[in-house]
Amino acid sequence: MRSSVAATLLVSALGLAACSTTPALVAVPDAIKGDASQQVTLVVPAKGVQIYECRAKQGQAGAFEWAFVGPEAELFNAAGTIRIGRHYGGPTWEAIDGSKLVGALKARTDAPKPADIPWLLLTTTASGAKGSFSDITAIQRVNTVGGIAPTAACGAGNVGAGARVPYTADYYMLAKK
Repeated sequence: MRSSVAATLLVSALGLAACSTTPALVAVPDAIKGDASQQVTLVVPAKGVQIYECRAKQGQAGAFEWAFVGPEAELFNAAGTIRIGRHYGGPTWEAIDGSKLVGALKARTDAPKPADIPWLLLTTTASGAKGSFSDITAIQRVNTVGGIAPTAACGAGNVGAGARVPYTADYYMLAKK
């Protein structure tokens, strides 16, 4: 009985989070616009890290680079006040109601500031339980701050070293109109 009440409260909180005051949307560059049949239905701020590892560069003997491993972030309601899920490798966005999205890169454009990770358009496939993310067909990553690969040296002496670089972003969740 308690678990069903807790689950109901959790789903209600997620629903209220989705209805919270939505901040003004930024103008999205043409390169990452969704198609005409899609509209933004949720704005989901994220705060976390982009994870990198020092590795040998493929096909370039003696060359090394900070390779992107994946994200790790908490997702919040539009007001940024209630945690509604998490974002992790895959890339995957998982709501607390159990609904999940797995993204595939469709397009990218540089962020307005070079110190910020690129803005993206991803197509999505829903998985997990039916819930708040189930009808999402694409995601735009915008308003990025931070998250770029480390500027520290990456070489033979530190292959395998990891770096967790803080970032924030807004994920615009798009669904069919």
